[in-house]
Amino acid sequence: MRPRVLEEALAEPSAQPGRECVLCPPLRFRINAMAGLPGDPSVLARDRDFLLMPDVAPLADGHVLLVTREHHQCAGDFDARLWGRALRWRDRVSRLYRYAYGTGELLLFEHGPALSQGGGACIDHAHWHFLPGTPGVRDVVEECGLPGTPAEFAALRARFRTGRSYLLVEERGTATVHPGDGVRGQFLRWAVTAALGSAEPWRWQETFGLPGSRRCFLRTLRTLRRAAAALDGPPPCEHR
Repeated sequence: MRPRVLEEALAEPSAQPGRECVLCPPLRFRINAMAGLPGDPSVLARDRDFLLMPDVAPLADGHVLLVTREHHQCAGDFDARLWGRALRWRDRVSRLYRYAYGTGELLLFEHGPALSQGGGACIDHAHWHFLPGTPGVRDVVEECGLPGTPAEFAALRARFRTGRSYLLVEERGTATVHPGDGVRGQFLRWAVTAALGSAEPWRWQETFGLPGSRRCFLRTLRTLRRAAAALDGPPPCEHR
């Protein structure tokens, strides 16, 4: 029999969607303000498509989000150009991690909602989570009976277009897409804490604004700002 926490992680329904997107203006930094954290000044880098910024409820030092500036449901909603841009940002984050934390290994994960609140998403706005290192998340997901297949752009696009939510996991340089329909909200945040062997809360609503969470956010901001300043060349950008 599966442990109770696993049953809850797979079965608990997602929260109801809000009427306005908290990752779009004018609400984009409302949660930061509620937690007493910097909003737009905390953006580490940006271009015309994406913002890179610390997660307001970090699971570990170095936890950042790559957020689309315009509203997209998930990465499966990207076109080929935007997908390519997102991958360049992933490579940029890997370089930041190598300088800041001594490893270019990263974990990328996304709750990919094809329908509102699907795939464990709490917010129906495309955003990728990054953490340094953190292997073992894919194993946790697959142990839950959610097998992965190679996560090429076409595979995510097909899932989105046919109304199937997904879970995206990349670790050790390999990306896989997993079934996301029916998982509870923030399932992959739970999977990260399980892979880390942590007993800390994993729901962002339970931790944002707490002293430890705030300190971790600010450490990440300081550390990655120094790394960005030290790296040669500007952050990825496009000329209009």
